[in-house]
Amino acid sequence: MGQSRPVLFTVAPMFRWFESLIPVFPPLDPRMPPKGVARFYLHYLLPVWPVLLATLVAGLALAVVEVAMFDFLGRIVDMVADQPGADFFARHGVTLAWMAGITLLLRPLLVGLHNLLVNQAIVPGLSNRSRWLMHNYVVRQSLAFFQNDFAGRIANRVMQTGTSLRESAVQMVDALWYIVVYTGSALYLFAQADVRLMLPLAVWLVVYVAIMVVFVPRMKQRAWVASEARSKAMGRIVDGYTNISTLKLFAHAGREQDYVADSFQELAVKHRAQTRITSAMDLTIAIVNGLLIVGTCGLALWLWNQGRISVGAITVATGLVIRIHNMSGWIMWTVNGIFEDIGSVQDGMETIAQPLTVQDHPGAGVLQVTAGAVEFQNVHFHYGKRGGVIAGLNLVVKPGEKIGLVGPSGAGKSTLVNVLLRLYDLESGRILIDGHDIARITQESLRAQIGVVTQDTSLLHRSIRDNLLYGRPDATDEQLRAAVAKARADGFIDALVDGQGRHGYDAHVGERGVKLSGGQRQRIAIARVLLKDAPVLVMDEATSALDSEVEAAIQESLDELMAGKTVIAIAHRLSTIARMDRLVVMDQGRIVETGTHTELVAAGGLYARLWARQTGGFVAADA
Repeated sequence: MGQSRPVLFTVAPMFRWFESLIPVFPPLDPRMPPKGVARFYLHYLLPVWPVLLATLVAGLALAVVEVAMFDFLGRIVDMVADQPGADFFARHGVTLAWMAGITLLLRPLLVGLHNLLVNQAIVPGLSNRSRWLMHNYVVRQSLAFFQNDFAGRIANRVMQTGTSLRESAVQMVDALWYIVVYTGSALYLFAQADVRLMLPLAVWLVVYVAIMVVFVPRMKQRAWVASEARSKAMGRIVDGYTNISTLKLFAHAGREQDYVADSFQELAVKHRAQTRITSAMDLTIAIVNGLLIVGTCGLALWLWNQGRISVGAITVATGLVIRIHNMSGWIMWTVNGIFEDIGSVQDGMETIAQPLTVQDHPGAGVLQVTAGAVEFQNVHFHYGKRGGVIAGLNLVVKPGEKIGLVGPSGAGKSTLVNVLLRLYDLESGRILIDGHDIARITQESLRAQIGVVTQDTSLLHRSIRDNLLYGRPDATDEQLRAAVAKARADGFIDALVDGQGRHGYDAHVGERGVKLSGGQRQRIAIARVLLKDAPVLVMDEATSALDSEVEAAIQESLDELMAGKTVIAIAHRLSTIARMDRLVVMDQGRIVETGTHTELVAAGGLYARLWARQTGGFVAADA
């Protein structure tokens, strides 16, 4: 063991050099990946073409050397067949020396080079590079994109497509050269011995290509279908795991198992259809290969008996056809793997190569909020439907004004907030912040100027500290703790311990923050927005998960959070927003009333009816 470290230390720089040939994190390409399979491959492979070309050349040289070794064997047999004598090594020493040199030096060098290119450069580099680029494109998709599919299926397709793209690229390079070099070299060597010896291999080659033409397209289609079924099954499994509490609370284990089993049954059926093609192809290849071996060996023996070829030629012919027999099975399995991978890439492409529905305008500017005025001008948005949701809405929120959005469920309140954040693009109309059309500014800068606390607070499966620093990554520890104290979250954070024994701010919160109570998640979210300190604040049922005592305790912090900011707050619990400067009442995507709490109660309209139905709290007229 004591001598292994120096050797490893010596070769480590060589490993690092090959590993650096394909950078995992290249400059991001904002363009949509192409839709066609060939163009999709080229999109990810062309930037690394020098490494792929070097691998192809190394594979070519290695295949040539391996074929040459069969020729060496034939020559040695012919040398031995001559009359032995004391001058054997004198006569053949130079030939034997370069044969040994190629076998002992050149072949290991080529094997090492090929393995370094594949295992150190391509396998970790190309697959992870492709995944990184795919992820960075997919993550820019709109909210609707993720709402219309399983998160697990999207993630599976990104990860699997990167792997399949790399595997099929490497296998195509290797399979191509082995087919060309072995069959081409074999035909050349056979022709050197006797042209007639080429006949069985030439016939086999024609039949082999015909078999590929018949079977490969069917394999490709069924591999794609099986890959799609596999992604569907993965999506259903992840959906169940993500919502495991719902599965257990409603005690429908059998129903859920049937739901997953249905996708497994579909996968099994489509997988069987794929393997039927494989079995039929393997049987056909086995029959054809048997005819190749018998035909070549029989013809070689007949030609030798006629005195046309030497014993060495028989050895070369027999060795090569047996090698081709073994290789043909490998090639077919490789081709099967290639098209299975192409099917996976094609399946992934259907998800990844989708146009971005919400994009930054060319030349989009960076928003800097100075006053905080928000204006909705004749806004129409229907989630792609013919009508409904929001139609012709006009609303002006003055700088520093605090408004409450009120209305029954489905009135369009949350949708109004979503289009303000540009999670969706408007169908018509404009939204202005300080006179700037939000469609003409970058999404990143827009959302950097708006703090948001939502009803469904979702935390990242990371530490408390990491979740808080999403509000301000450069915040000091003192600023972080001050925000936590204002949100009344300091009382429980220090007592947190996760399954790995991490404490307090280092404790991980579980997927979507499942290890915390609803109130604890909400207070973390409020602390995060306090830390962000954006000039425009959106609160969508911000205190819905808090009990009355905690809500009252942090009300002072919320008042401090809202001070000097333009605020748009949504709440079904009307007592929480009745103190706002102005209330805007929505119904069926339109503003039907506006005014203070006192004015709207006195008007006896929709707001007054909603207020009358509420049983919690009373807000004085002068509140």
